[in-house]
Amino acid sequence: MATTCMVCGPRPTGAAAESVHDDMALVHACKRGDVAAFEELVKRYDRKLFRIAQHVTQNREDAQDVVQEAFLKVFRNLSQFREDSQFSTWLVRITINQSLMKVRKVHTKKEVGIDQDSQAETGQNALEFADWAPNPEERYRSSELRAILRKALKTLQPTLSLVFVLRDIEGLSTEQTSEVLDLSQAAVKTRLMRARLQLRDRLSRYFTNGARNPNFSSTKVSH
Repeated sequence: MATTCMVCGPRPTGAAAESVHDDMALVHACKRGDVAAFEELVKRYDRKLFRIAQHVTQNREDAQDVVQEAFLKVFRNLSQFREDSQFSTWLVRITINQSLMKVRKVHTKKEVGIDQDSQAETGQNALEFADWAPNPEERYRSSELRAILRKALKTLQPTLSLVFVLRDIEGLSTEQTSEVLDLSQAAVKTRLMRARLQLRDRLSRYFTNGARNPNFSSTKVSH
């Protein structure tokens, strides 16, 4: 549950509030130069960011690059985090921006020297990121039902599918999603409703047809 302030909007309570507070404690430690605190933030969010990046880029290797680039950008610019929003919201927004940049550069040469630049600027060893080798959670996510949902998501307009991923898969609030995507909360709610309705229609047709249309070609919406 979340309490609501007339000025500030919904505020997280319970476990969510504790997580936000813990994030900020780690952020403050990072700003004091505690690299171990930043590595804890990486461990906490790397898999969530990877899933979001993979949804945008539709490529596993590109998503891995995006997450590393996003964390390095955060590490370099942490002093610019004004703390007027949740750290996780800021982190997701940077990841989405990096993902979109990666998509635009898909036919260009990959930038090099990221790790070297990071080491030179921070005076620390390059950060170690989690291994994205399949684990039980990923194996579950790659089950048949998840695969069907991913195929259905690809038939939605990107503006709808990204809202659905952030809200219904990654669990961001309406307020967080609106901030990440720079949309009004009303627009987030509208896009989420449209995404849910279109997904329900596609999945209903898929299962009604006895999975005869695995690519959802008959219901695909042109982008």
